Amino acid sequence: MTVREGTRPKSIGGALVDWLAEVPWWVVIIIVLITLFVGRILASPQERELYWKALQFVTTCPQGQETCAVWDRIGVMLTLKATVVGYALALVLGLIGGLFRVSKNPVTYALSTLYVEVVRGIPLLVIIMYAGYVITPALRDATNQQVDLRGFPSAVLGLAFGYGAYLAEVFRAGIESIPKGQMEAARSLGMSYPQAMRYVILPQAVRVILPPLGNNFIAMLKDSSLISVIALPDLLQQGRLFVSRTFRAFEGYNTVALLYLLMTLILSIIVRLVERKSALPGRL
Repeated sequence: MTVREGTRPKSIGGALVDWLAEVPWWVVIIIVLITLFVGRILASPQERELYWKALQFVTTCPQGQETCAVWDRIGVMLTLKATVVGYALALVLGLIGGLFRVSKNPVTYALSTLYVEVVRGIPLLVIIMYAGYVITPALRDATNQQVDLRGFPSAVLGLAFGYGAYLAEVFRAGIESIPKGQMEAARSLGMSYPQAMRYVILPQAVRVILPPLGNNFIAMLKDSSLISVIALPDLLQQGRLFVSRTFRAFEGYNTVALLYLLMTLILSIIVRLVERKSALPGRL
């Protein structure tokens, strides 16, 4: 076996440098810091008991229930549930808004642009409070108590409505990144505009926009802490209640921060794996 002219086999040092360059050092550093932090807690019986109580408090069952299903627990599970449901609704709003944003129909384009520009100009906290304290009472009064969105539904709608505007721009950018020749080729084959968009353009666009979609999902997980302003017992709210009852702010908020960090790290790894599996050729 001969070595091609102009190429040389890598030395052991060069291979080691390449391997070190591929190691995700940020993950290693975080794991080391978390390990040291947990080790410090385990070394102190008093701190171990306080952090255990804080962890139990943010993963407990609703008030008045001694046992409940995992998905029905408050704190961490409520945060995850609000994020998943809210993001699913935001994807639907974002897709519709993105399609309208590239539409040649002046009515749909104007409505989608109005939605995007107005919602992006209002803080998400205000949107959630508006959904919980303005829209919900108004609907309840207008329907004679038939439609009641208090609590979880209003929080999810606020998150979805706020993030839908940002996802609409993500979908718009993804659709416009596909060469126009793709649509022209699909139409020349006899496809209608909706068929070409569904079977040709959107499948490619979704693979292009997976990274920003994943980033927005992680961002919504963190922004879900805002639903505590309408008195929902999410992770942050439970942490605040623990601090108010025990006056142990250090342990309470450390537990909340660590749980958010662990959830976002796990989601980041999942998003990276999905991106690698579904990336278009030549984009990695």
